[in-house]
Amino acid sequence: MSSVVKRTKRPAKITAPVGRALPAAATVRRQYFNRELSYLAFNRRVLEQAQSPLNPLLERVKFLAIVSSNLDEFFEIRVAGLLQQQDSTAGEPSIDGLTPREQLKQIRAGVHGLVRDQYRCWHDLLLPALAAEGIHFLTPAQFDAPQRAWAEEYFEKSVLPVLTPLAVDQAHPFPQLGNKTMNVLLTLDNPETAENEAHFAILPVPRSLPRLVLLPETEEGVQCFFFLSDLIKLCAGALFPGYVIRSAHAFRVTRNSDLYIDEEEVENLLKKIEEELRNLRRGAAVRLEIEDGVGEEEFGALCRYLALPPESVFRTRGPLNLLRLLSLHERTDRPDLKYPPFVPAEMPVLRARPTLFDTVRERDVLLHHPYDSFAPVVEFIEQAALDPAVLAIKQTLYRTSGDSPVVRALSEASRRGKQVTALVELKARFDEANNIKWARELEEAGVHVVFGLVGHKTHCKCSLIVRQEPDGLRRYVHLGTGNYNPKTARLYTDLSLLTAQPELTAEVAQLFNTLTGLSRTPEFRHLLVAPFNLHARIQELIAAEAANAAAGRPARIIAKMNKLVDPVTIDNLYAASQAGVQIDLIVRATCCLAPGIKGQSENIRVRNLVGRYLEHARVYYFENGGQPLLYGGSADWMTRNFFRRVEALFPISDPESRRRIIDDLLPAELRDNVDARRLLPDATYAPVPLAEGEPAFSAQNHFMAAATARAAAVEVLTP
Repeated sequence: MSSVVKRTKRPAKITAPVGRALPAAATVRRQYFNRELSYLAFNRRVLEQAQSPLNPLLERVKFLAIVSSNLDEFFEIRVAGLLQQQDSTAGEPSIDGLTPREQLKQIRAGVHGLVRDQYRCWHDLLLPALAAEGIHFLTPAQFDAPQRAWAEEYFEKSVLPVLTPLAVDQAHPFPQLGNKTMNVLLTLDNPETAENEAHFAILPVPRSLPRLVLLPETEEGVQCFFFLSDLIKLCAGALFPGYVIRSAHAFRVTRNSDLYIDEEEVENLLKKIEEELRNLRRGAAVRLEIEDGVGEEEFGALCRYLALPPESVFRTRGPLNLLRLLSLHERTDRPDLKYPPFVPAEMPVLRARPTLFDTVRERDVLLHHPYDSFAPVVEFIEQAALDPAVLAIKQTLYRTSGDSPVVRALSEASRRGKQVTALVELKARFDEANNIKWARELEEAGVHVVFGLVGHKTHCKCSLIVRQEPDGLRRYVHLGTGNYNPKTARLYTDLSLLTAQPELTAEVAQLFNTLTGLSRTPEFRHLLVAPFNLHARIQELIAAEAANAAAGRPARIIAKMNKLVDPVTIDNLYAASQAGVQIDLIVRATCCLAPGIKGQSENIRVRNLVGRYLEHARVYYFENGGQPLLYGGSADWMTRNFFRRVEALFPISDPESRRRIIDDLLPAELRDNVDARRLLPDATYAPVPLAEGEPAFSAQNHFMAAATARAAAVEVLTP
C-alpha cells in the first residue's frame, strides 16, 4: 500500500482505507472555495443561459425555471443544515474557515442578488421577447371584457370549490402550511365597524390547480396566459362575504426537508421513511417568498408566525415560484422557439447480432447518452427477463421514471421464475416516496428487495445478469454513471458500459453480495468501490502522477465530475500541481478547489459546462507514465461519496471505448468555448477566451452531430 495512504476507523461498521494529503510546502497557505457559495455561482451560470439570446426563447424560460428549482433544493437541504448547525454546539467551520453564521450571511446576500437578477430577466428580457412572439402574460387589469368574464367563470367552476379560507385570529390559530405550497395572505376590513381594524386570512392553493392558465384563443397564433394567484386575488372576496379585501399577496414557505433517521435503531426502514415523509410538512421554515408590496403589519405577523428573521424573506416582483414556468415550455407548440429535435442514435454494433448478449459476449459496448440511445440499457434487462437461459438478475435502483420499464422487466422476470434481486435506495433525496412505491410493487411480484448497507446510500449504477450458456454460466453486466431512468437519460449526459469481462463481472457479483449479505472488508482489484477502496485508490493515483512529474515522466490528470469537495483530494491535487502535473478539471457544479493560484494550483485549470443537456457523467483519466488509466462511474469527489455512499468506478479497457473518451469526449469538452466557462482564482466564472480567428465550438453540438452521422450510417447499412 502506498505511503500516502493510512487506515482509520470508518463509520457504520465498515473498515476502509483512507487517503491523506500529500506533503506541500510549509510556506503555502492553501486556499479553498466555500461549498455553498460555489453552488450559487453555478446557479448563476444557469441564469446566464436564461439571459442569453443565443438560446431559443422557450429554452431560456426553462433555464429560468431551473434556477428556482435549484434554489428550492438548496434551501431545503443546505441552508436548513446550516441553520441547524448555527443553533447547535456542533457547528464546524467550512473548508474555507467560515462559521455557519458567516456562511448564512453570505448565502443570503448572494441569493438576494441572484433572485433580483432572475426577476429582472423575466420582466425585462423574457416577457417582452415572448410578447413579440405572440405569447402574452396578462394581469386581471389587462383583461378585456370577454377575458374577464371567462376568467371569473373559470374561478367559480374550477377554483372556488377547492379553496378553503383560513382566518387567523384568537379563535383560529395560524395554519400549518405545506412545504413550497402557494398561499395567499389577505387583509380584510369589516365596513360596518367604525374602527379600521384589519383581519387576516390565508387561502392555501391546492397543488392540483394549474398555476398557469391559458385564456381562450381569440386571434390565430396568439396565446394569452395569466397566473392563478392573480385570479385568486381578484376573486377572493367571494370567500369572505361581508368583508372588503384591503390587500392580497401570494407567498410560499420553504421548509427543512432532509430526513433524519438512525438506521441502526430502526427495525423497518421502509416504514420509518414513510413516517418521516409524512412529517416533512412540519419541518422548520427556512425561507419565505412573498410578493412585493405587502404591508409591514402583515409582513411582521407572518414572520412571527413562521419564526423567520427578515433576512430569510425574499420579496419578489412576481410571479411567485418561477418553477411553474416549466409548463409554458411543455404547453406551447412552437418548435421555432425550442431546441431543434434530436433523436438519440443507435450504435451499429448492437444490430450485428440477434441479442445484446451475443454482442457483449464478443466485446464491450460503451454508450454516451443522450447522444447514444438509452434503449439498449432497458433492452438489456428486458431481454434478460424473457430469455429462458437467464437464471438470475440483480439490479440497483437509485432513481427511475414514473412508469419504469426497468421495474416492469424485473417484475416479469420474477414471475417467470428467475431469481431477481433489486437493491432499492429508499433514501434517494426527493425520490423516497417513488422508491417506496417501487419497492412494494417489486415485492408483490416476488422480487427480493433489499435496502443496502446501514448508514450508506447505495448510489452505484449496476445490473448483473447470470446466463446459462453451452460452456457454463456467464455473467453480463451494465455499469453506468447515471440512473436507470429513460426520461432523464434524454436530458442528462452519462456513460454506460455493457461488458462480459470475467474479472469485472466477478467483482460486480461480489459487490452485490456485499450489499445483500454481510462483508466488512471485501477485496476489489479492478473496481474502485466506496466506502472500501475508492478514496485510498484515488489518492494513490494522484500521488503516482506527482511522482511521475517529479521524475520527468509523462503526468496528466483529467477529471470530469459534478462536484469536487473532499479536502484530502483537493490537497493532493494541489500537491500534484506543485510537482508539475498538468490537471484539467471539468466540474459541473460545486468546486471547492481554487485554481490558478501561484505556488498552489498554477497547473490546475477548472471549467464548467452548462448547455442543452445536464452534464452528469463522471470520467477520470490518469496519464500513468504513458500507460493511461481511465475510469467511469457514479462517484463525485466528495467526502460523502467516498465514505457515506456505496459507489463504483469501473475501468474502461476496450480500445474502441477508450478511443471515444480519450480522443473525442474529453478533448471536445476541453475545447468548448460556447457552453464552457473557466473558474477564476476569485471564485467567479468567465467566458473561455477565443484566439483571433478561432471558431466557436460547442461540445454538445459536436456530440449530437456525430450521433446523427452514426444514425445515418446505420440507415445506409440497414437493408
